[in-house]
Amino acid sequence: MTPPIAPDTEAAYQPPAAEEDDGIQHSLFGEILDWMLAPLLLLWPMSIAITYLVAKSIANQPFDHALEDSVTVLAQQVRPADGQLIKRLPGSARDILRADDVDNVYFQIVDAHGDYVDGDRDLPAPPEEDRFRAGSVHFRSDNMHGTAVRVAYAYVKMAQDDSDDAPQALVQVAETLEKRAQLANAIIKGVILPQFIVLPVVLALVWFALARGLSPLAQLQERIRARGSDDLSPIEPRQVPEEISPLVTSLNEMLARLSLSIDMQKRFIADAAHQMKTPLAGMRTQSELALRQTDQGEIHRSLEQLAKSSEAATRLVNQLLALARAEHQPQAGTAQLPLDLGELARSAVKDWVSASFTQRIDLGYEAPAAQVDIAGNPTMLREMLSNLIDNALRYTPAGGSVTVRVRLDDSGERALLEVEDTGPGIAPAERARVFERFYRILGSSADGSGLGLAIVREIAQQHNAEVDIFNNPRAVQHAKLPGSLFRVSFPLPPRPLEADEEPPHYG
Repeated sequence: MTPPIAPDTEAAYQPPAAEEDDGIQHSLFGEILDWMLAPLLLLWPMSIAITYLVAKSIANQPFDHALEDSVTVLAQQVRPADGQLIKRLPGSARDILRADDVDNVYFQIVDAHGDYVDGDRDLPAPPEEDRFRAGSVHFRSDNMHGTAVRVAYAYVKMAQDDSDDAPQALVQVAETLEKRAQLANAIIKGVILPQFIVLPVVLALVWFALARGLSPLAQLQERIRARGSDDLSPIEPRQVPEEISPLVTSLNEMLARLSLSIDMQKRFIADAAHQMKTPLAGMRTQSELALRQTDQGEIHRSLEQLAKSSEAATRLVNQLLALARAEHQPQAGTAQLPLDLGELARSAVKDWVSASFTQRIDLGYEAPAAQVDIAGNPTMLREMLSNLIDNALRYTPAGGSVTVRVRLDDSGERALLEVEDTGPGIAPAERARVFERFYRILGSSADGSGLGLAIVREIAQQHNAEVDIFNNPRAVQHAKLPGSLFRVSFPLPPRPLEADEEPPHYG
């Protein structure tokens, strides 16, 4: 009988560390809305600033052209008279310069010696580097009585001499920036004000588009909620948008796995209940028989049968728990540890020496030539090996032998755990089915529940190991007792154990 696993030998289950979360449930609708509106609200002030700069540039152009025309007209009025510049402009020229606003436009005429001739005395002079560039109109920004002004100026030669030393008069026309600012503000208002109307409309359209775009998720949610608790049928992917189809496909795969898991659990419970009926019925029958007996010998025999039925029920329950634990192991996420496979096998064999003596079977252990290290769960591997030894002892007749062996394969790339016996063997046609739950070979007289090899396969799969069954090549050739060889092949770890990593000790 497979001994129950002691609680103190079980590996403590450590749940996987969950990713840190801020504890706040995020809204997909809100996140998409934020990512759409944040750039929009950020670019909107930038758009206003750029519009303002462009508006100022646009407003400056016509006013600069007007200043240039004023300087040109004024320069045409400047001419020498009796060796000097004219002292005063004619009235028509003054009217042209100050037709719009007397306080808005300033002008100044200075002769070749820098002496004031006409206009506003306080108008600043241009930089010295522009002194001799005659024949063209230039612009600069300056201040007049503490007010910013835009100045257009030109130098006019007072003689027919084309040399740079010819005398030049300075003509300047300045204009304050109020009208330019008014025009720029008018342009900005014409551009910005419609945006204040358009922006709320855009926000409303974005909100509506998001709500409409995410509505398939709400519809999918309603369809799932409307399902019955036992309805695990797949969701039709064609009923959702293409972007949600991968999510629905993954959900269908999960539903399929869940359905398979539930079916396996139902079948397991049904099989377990069926298997429990036999020992429980036997216990009830023997107890009732013992109550009716008066002969001490008959009572003793009934109690012996009751003890056997109790032992069978206990073994069945232990194996059911072991199988449930093995199947739950991948979800539990228990870490696999480096261990010495030879030491684990030697320790497990010691536990079965007493049972082998009782059954008059020679139980032996062949150690490997060198230490064989693998990565695995020592508790589950010990359970697997115990079931292999228990299976071998049950089917080996008295006087036979069972040998446990650990070695490397011929290529040195895999670790082998072998259990061989001198029992009746397993026919090739039955070797695939003996790993099924509750399956027993017809005609077998050995006691058992049919769960031991199912536990072996489950634990082996968790360790990426392969289980194979062969005839025992070392058994004495006998038609009825060809023997069996169970071989579990483990992959070796990718690197050798570090010096500070000691394999666990098995008592």
